[in-house]
Amino acid sequence: MLKLFVLTLVIVLISIVLLGVRVFFIKKGKFPNSHVGGNKALNKKGVYCVQTQDYMEYNNIKDKPKNRQINTNNKIS
Repeated sequence: MLKLFVLTLVIVLISIVLLGVRVFFIKKGKFPNSHVGGNKALNKKGVYCVQTQDYMEYNNIKDKPKNRQINTNNKIS
């Protein structure tokens, strides 16, 4: 039982280290933005996060917001 726990703990620690290589070992490293609002290719196609699309519908924005940045609160800035 203890061997299984230790093995599991080692696997989890290795996974955390491998997932965080960019954060831990690169100066000013941070996790990549995997949110829809941070994906430029989807934004060019007119795909935005649900909150931004709701905001656009609520304010009756007819055009796609071109070249606009989406801030951390997922609102158009």
